[in-house]
Amino acid sequence: MKTADCDILIVPGLGGSEEDHWQARWASRLTTARLVAQDQWHAPTPEAWCGRIVAAVSAATRPVILIAHSLGVVACVEAAPRFPAGVVRGALLVALPDVEEAPDLPASVRAFAPMPRDPLPFPSLLVASRTDPHCRYERADDFAHAWGALTVDAGESGHINVASGHGPWPEGLMRLAGFLKGL
Repeated sequence: MKTADCDILIVPGLGGSEEDHWQARWASRLTTARLVAQDQWHAPTPEAWCGRIVAAVSAATRPVILIAHSLGVVACVEAAPRFPAGVVRGALLVALPDVEEAPDLPASVRAFAPMPRDPLPFPSLLVASRTDPHCRYERADDFAHAWGALTVDAGESGHINVASGHGPWPEGLMRLAGFLKGL
């Protein structure tokens, strides 16, 4: 599959994606990509966030590829059972926060617990860092296994955001291209 053959839905996490974040950059450069906007970027609720994702998937006119970061990953996984059958063809999931165990997450993020463990109905990759302050690598790998996702070890990459030095994140684009090629 090529990017021109699908609707790419980019799903940011808490606070949205700042201008220099790789998701914002990808949304402005990939012609078939768009950000899934939330009404409350700093005060998320599971129903509102999942509802926005389900609406974006339902409105797509081509096969959908999800690209989610942080809390956007959790919201996509929670929304997956509500997607129209067969529309989502794959997902690149990046920097999962552990909404069950990470001690530093706000209460609004903890409201997304418990983390779903049902297999996803589409192929997916979970890119996880060994130094993510919001999720231990072993926990991320365990969730990926439950979802039927392939875990991609990003090494010591922090939360894979601007603060960890991942502005444009060219390695992520290469991983996306390889993933799409296999679909």
